[in-house]
Amino acid sequence: MTLPAAQSLRVGNLRPSQLLHTYGIGSVADLPNLSVMVLGLDQWNLENTAILTEERLLAATRRALGGQVATLRTPPYVPETSDVYAAWSRIGVPVGLFPRWLRCSDSRCNVLAPVETRLFELLPNSYAPDKVRYVHKCRGSGQSRPTAVPARFLIACAAGHLDDFPWMYFVHQGEPHGDDHTLTLSERGTTGEAANIFVTCSTCDAQRSMAQAIGVRSEANLPACRGRHPHLGTFGSCDRQVRTMALGATNGWFAATLRVFSLPQAEEPLDQEVRDHWSLVGPLAPLPEQAAKMVLPTQSCWPKLEPYGAEAVWQAITRETSRRDRLTVGNGADDDVDELDLATPEWRAFTRRRAIELPDFTTKLELPPSSTADWLDQVVLVQRLREVAALTGFTRIDPPEWGPQDLDHRLAPLSCEAPTWVPCAELRGEGIFLKFSEERIAQWEQRADVRQREEQLRVAHLRWAQGRGVDPEWPGVRYVLLHTLAHMLIREFALECGYGASGMSERVYARSGGEPMAGILLYTAAPDSEGTLGGLVSLGRQDRLGGLLSQAIEAARLCSSDPLCAEHDPRIGGRLHGAACHACLFAAETSCENGNHHLDRRLLVDTLAGGSGAFFGT
Repeated sequence: MTLPAAQSLRVGNLRPSQLLHTYGIGSVADLPNLSVMVLGLDQWNLENTAILTEERLLAATRRALGGQVATLRTPPYVPETSDVYAAWSRIGVPVGLFPRWLRCSDSRCNVLAPVETRLFELLPNSYAPDKVRYVHKCRGSGQSRPTAVPARFLIACAAGHLDDFPWMYFVHQGEPHGDDHTLTLSERGTTGEAANIFVTCSTCDAQRSMAQAIGVRSEANLPACRGRHPHLGTFGSCDRQVRTMALGATNGWFAATLRVFSLPQAEEPLDQEVRDHWSLVGPLAPLPEQAAKMVLPTQSCWPKLEPYGAEAVWQAITRETSRRDRLTVGNGADDDVDELDLATPEWRAFTRRRAIELPDFTTKLELPPSSTADWLDQVVLVQRLREVAALTGFTRIDPPEWGPQDLDHRLAPLSCEAPTWVPCAELRGEGIFLKFSEERIAQWEQRADVRQREEQLRVAHLRWAQGRGVDPEWPGVRYVLLHTLAHMLIREFALECGYGASGMSERVYARSGGEPMAGILLYTAAPDSEGTLGGLVSLGRQDRLGGLLSQAIEAARLCSSDPLCAEHDPRIGGRLHGAACHACLFAAETSCENGNHHLDRRLLVDTLAGGSGAFFGT
């Protein structure tokens, strides 16, 4: 990360995946001595970014952000060298100081002021970027200049705006008279609670406790939202009420991402590579063979194609050209799948009745355990997979709503103008895919007790959607069933495979109409080019999976919060779940694809509340 306003001063390091899920555009990164915000795409230098080819993800991104999106790119990166003054030290993701208000850490000073007052000085450190800091010009203990730390509070609104806390306005209960006011921020007591934190004006002796800025009665003490997007440097109109937020609060930034798996498009690895990079090698097809072979090494994808040799690559380009010509004659459709449908191609790839072996997608068929013969049709060990994720926006205070992103109007923009590219990251890993018996699922859906429970969940879903003004599309009762089992398996697998529960993710395939789907994929992935170590795949073997499934199903019968959890009525309280809570089903944000919504143990097993459509009922 670099501070562009400070001559590209390097202040820290982040992994590419963190720039999508934890510290993306518009988020505040809390460094050891600084607090910085990742700036918008307008400030990024594309010179050292790499283009990732993933047509399905690009199509989905265009639907969310517009047709002007041309590419998916990784963050800028150049390998480090021992020379800390070389070009690599000035290349990175641009960040800006935020909040702009700093406080002297000396307990005898505690002065609070914006950095523009020049009371604080930036001390760079090229050899140790984590030690870059601001210092106050006063002389504290030992006559050394004390470190200036970021102010602890910010204000934000549900429309994605974020601003410095209005210290002057707050302590003076309005705009102060004159400009010569000096503030201090001090803490009394040892609890650290807001009631013991006081902001004081040394000029007019005005003083207020931060407790008056927090809670339901704080609205009268705070100004109107200025519609500020610090990552873009813009202000706008906003009618939302602001609220005080602690620096580093977990609800200060929620990523809105789109994710897809790289799927096989050809039988041979070389043909797959050519299709993946067709936007680069396709223009060479009309050229004479010798000319094309001379141009091939100049393409950015050549390192992946070089092991096959120029002759083999040219033959693959010729085959792909012929295939595309045939598709053009046949109305240009490779299959009947909408390009915006991300689930169906993945479902078809996982449910193939033969193994696939490609660099980014390797599967092995495994026999289902004998104890699951009446409800489990297929087990697929996904030994290698590649997931590509793109950042399309973010929200504050509340996470993005589940469903199409183009319908969520709370998403904050990534750039001032409509973006022509979005940042993305690729992860490699492994997983286990379970395909359920469609006949058994369909019969279960028709049961009267299942329909009764579904109606309760559907009513809760519609009320929740209407209250937020979002698309009220109901995902279906089979989705709730499969989603619930996925969460139970994540907890069970985490005890056995060596990966933490937060390191595993889910993908639920549930659809009744059209081409029916009923399956779940549990996987783990890492940014390392070699992926993960195989601990999760080993749990899918026939001799191990049966016992794990039985243990997960049995564990769902009882929750430490029962009977309160088991008897929960989804229509009460505005929650999108039935019998589910933190003690039994809820998973980490990184694991659940649906924000811990649409979960219900009563659809999976019999609970203390009695039978209510349990799939694994007695």
